[in-house]
Amino acid sequence: MTKKMIIMLAAVTLVLGGVFGYHAFAAKMNKKYLSRGLPPVTVTASTAEMLPWQPELNAVGSLRAVRGVDVTSEIDGMVRSVRFRPGEEVSEGQVLVELNADADVAQLHALEAAADIANTTYERDKKQLEIQSVSQATVDADAADLRTRRAQVAEQKAIVDKKNIRAAFAGKLGISTVNPGQYVKAGDKLVTLQSLDAVLVDFFLPQQQLSQAAIGERITVTTDAWPGTSFPGKITAINPKVDPDTRNVQVEATVANPGRKLLPGMYAEVLVKAGAVRRYLTVPQTAVAYNPYGETVFIVQEGGAGPDGKPLLTAKQTFVTTGATRGDQVAVLSGIAEGERVVTSGQLKLKNGSPVVINDKVQPSNEVTPKPVDE
Repeated sequence: MTKKMIIMLAAVTLVLGGVFGYHAFAAKMNKKYLSRGLPPVTVTASTAEMLPWQPELNAVGSLRAVRGVDVTSEIDGMVRSVRFRPGEEVSEGQVLVELNADADVAQLHALEAAADIANTTYERDKKQLEIQSVSQATVDADAADLRTRRAQVAEQKAIVDKKNIRAAFAGKLGISTVNPGQYVKAGDKLVTLQSLDAVLVDFFLPQQQLSQAAIGERITVTTDAWPGTSFPGKITAINPKVDPDTRNVQVEATVANPGRKLLPGMYAEVLVKAGAVRRYLTVPQTAVAYNPYGETVFIVQEGGAGPDGKPLLTAKQTFVTTGATRGDQVAVLSGIAEGERVVTSGQLKLKNGSPVVINDKVQPSNEVTPKPVDE
């Protein structure tokens, strides 16, 4: 029993000695590794700089003509002739469609003849009144009859004139929907007429942005029909009522239309230049880490000399207050100073005080108006 006990104690001592020896060796090697310092993290960096910012509001809208109508007939009638070609430019007052007016003209002549007789009777009775051959009541009745006849003539002339359907204003015609010999009723659409020298764009802004929009503010309109082309304009009207369902307000702007490229009914993207240009400290959005407890950035600082004699760079984490964004950029209101370098990529491997190496061969995008790139 004594021999077995000695063997067991020796084995336990040997195992415990091995365990303690391993931990001592590991602690020594770890201390040696830490004494050499952590390896630097490769990051990209960008300099915070003051840049001009034009406050902008984005919206989507719909285009419509400054003056645009569907030409219709006021009365029923048979189409005698169509005096325009589809797509033609017409002037104000130009006859577009002529309806058959033969019966109306004949009726006009009959009414004019009746008016002439009434006028002759009135003039004769006025002379008879001077010699007391007729009463004043007779002359008054003749005058009333004459006015009635002339009113009937004027009414019939208006009917005849409505048989010639004219352009209400100068503009461009669309596709015709009427042919000679066709019977049209009052209100039937004959052709569309649009004035395209300038167009209107209607869009909506949230009520919280209403203070940033004002009459005369500059806008820019773009549409996918003309990619890469922008059309300038300015706000000309703001609806005095906010929609209670959406809390949006309707805004109207007039847009120049060179070449008449913009057509009523088009969808458009609207960029409102809201107010004067301001200057903000600007960094790429990739430099900012957004957290529940606040936004942070890593600032690159010099921390003495490294083993090779070159300046040792370290990352310092700091809280910032951010403002507006545009494209790939964000405005920083406080937390960093102009000229400081901030880390734009590689932050996930950093902690406060980590050594860094800057390699800017591949920088994150920092465009004001980024566009898709085909690779």
